[in-house]
Amino acid sequence: MSIPLFRLPRTAQRQWLEAQLRRPAPHATLGMSDGFRLPGREGRTTPAAVLVPLVNRDEGLTVLLTQRSSDLPDHPGQISFPGGRIEPDDPSAGAAALREAREEIGMPDSRVTLLGELASYETVTGYRVRPIVGWVEPPFPVVADPVEVADVFEVPLAFLLDPANQQRHFRMQGLVRRDYWAIPFGERYIWGATAAMLVILDRTLRADVAGS
Repeated sequence: MSIPLFRLPRTAQRQWLEAQLRRPAPHATLGMSDGFRLPGREGRTTPAAVLVPLVNRDEGLTVLLTQRSSDLPDHPGQISFPGGRIEPDDPSAGAAALREAREEIGMPDSRVTLLGELASYETVTGYRVRPIVGWVEPPFPVVADPVEVADVFEVPLAFLLDPANQQRHFRMQGLVRRDYWAIPFGERYIWGATAAMLVILDRTLRADVAGS
């Protein structure tokens, strides 16, 4: 079933997204974390936030993603959203997501309108991530932090929200099977928490579509 978003004129898309994100998180988006924790990362979670940047391109909405530096201790080399832990002086999760996007890729706050929040996701490294969806108006500079970010790129939103592209893969962690979401895109391999949060976005936008 198609999402109404892609049938709307560009001028109406942001309003539709805001309305959909104001609704309570659909049941299908809750508890999607895989429950697996890396050794030494058990116990209480660390609050974190990411920005899910929807870029308003002439050819259609895209999602801005980063590839993490291979030198980082957590999730090295993986594809992710701009984000990180929520600091004590961050007034909100949205403010934390904007700050992280500013620090990691130079995204100006003035180019981003926060639309709403998705259901949270717990990572294998012990972070409880709050995904904050933002509408991004080009043009904007991209200044990647050389320590944290190896690359910045965009993927069409329609591709990421196509269920045919959302796959379940697994890896063995010793004797433990770990199942996870993956959305391969050309030579890019979007997987784990980032892919799961994109599936959460998809399920959120599809909620009650049949009755609309």
